[in-house]
Amino acid sequence: MSVHLHWFLPTGGDGRTLVDRHAYTDGGIKRDRITPVSGVRAPDVEYLAQIAKAAEQLGFEAVLTPTGTWCEDAWLTTTALTQVTDRLKFLVAFRPGVISPVLAAQMAATYQRLSRGRLLLNVVTGGDSTEQKRFGDHLDHDRRYARTDEFLQVVRGVWSGKPFDFHGEHYQVEGGLTALPPDPLPQIFFGGSSAAAGPVAARNVDVYLTWGEPPEQVRQKIEWIRGLAEEEGREVRFGIRLHTISRDSSKEAWATADRLLGDLDPDTVAAAQQALGRSESVGQQRMLALHGGSRDKLEIAPNLWAGVGLVRGGAGTALVGSHAEVADRIEEYHALGIEHFVLSGYPHLEEAYWFGEGVRPELAARGLLAGIPSPSAGVPAANGRPASAPGGAPLLIAGGR
Repeated sequence: MSVHLHWFLPTGGDGRTLVDRHAYTDGGIKRDRITPVSGVRAPDVEYLAQIAKAAEQLGFEAVLTPTGTWCEDAWLTTTALTQVTDRLKFLVAFRPGVISPVLAAQMAATYQRLSRGRLLLNVVTGGDSTEQKRFGDHLDHDRRYARTDEFLQVVRGVWSGKPFDFHGEHYQVEGGLTALPPDPLPQIFFGGSSAAAGPVAARNVDVYLTWGEPPEQVRQKIEWIRGLAEEEGREVRFGIRLHTISRDSSKEAWATADRLLGDLDPDTVAAAQQALGRSESVGQQRMLALHGGSRDKLEIAPNLWAGVGLVRGGAGTALVGSHAEVADRIEEYHALGIEHFVLSGYPHLEEAYWFGEGVRPELAARGLLAGIPSPSAGVPAANGRPASAPGGAPLLIAGGR
């Protein structure tokens, strides 16, 4: 089992600080309790293209693109970025409660053809009622997961290429059809720590994602999902979502973590913790429990730092250390059964290089990485570009706009 490395596209903005680009009070509308952020990089297509190209060059397999009020739309943004990359895949996050499953299946099929098979799907059920209601979704936590279960059944059903009927509590479909199913079928990534989430993963998904908890907690999650999947007669692979701060020495890495922590004033942390504490997400509550809102003892396991979670929702931990130490921790998680590592760092462009040029060679030397073929390997060139389109047509790439 090789390690699959993925990076992150900050479609809500980027910068050299952990201070979020958005306020936490009242859902981020007034933005009156957050420290002004300097040095923010807008998520325009030119900057995101820099990150995507760097990720591809550095050997990352895919990039995760988030979903939510404060992000650019993941489908549209990544479709644009397929035109300036050759091999890189896009792990597109979306919420099943705000889109028809048949339409989502059709969109995925179209995306696969336009990108020549570079789509992965990250299904985000949603753990914040305020956010869900903003999109017109008024179901409670457990019913959202029940709807996700039906959603994924419909998506896989209509990908069969034959008319598909479905009669559930949330969806009624008659003759649902994707006339040209995606080829290959996109892998489906999904996360959720609640009792309602586990069976959904076991029945429907390819890769179960957990946020970066200490290894023992991750081991318990893997055993939980693996057992549920076995009851369904299925196998599920596993991934983890982490930030990274990797440097030539451990001292340099921890100095960077200390600088990021130093940017956070008490009011900013308090506002973030207050808002995050209202989340219905069990995974979010598990993240908060790792540090309890305190700056003390943020190294919750060797090289695992919970400082990010003081102000950031979702993934709240980072691997911090020398390149070899970060590789050690990845190898430790891999030994538990983690195959996919979805990583990020602040800022995302620079940290991609720190990890790609520092940690990736360490992992390769340990035999944990599969080789990534060149996009032009074995394909005759056409007009100086790889002829990777069907029929040998040249791949057209936007000219640096």
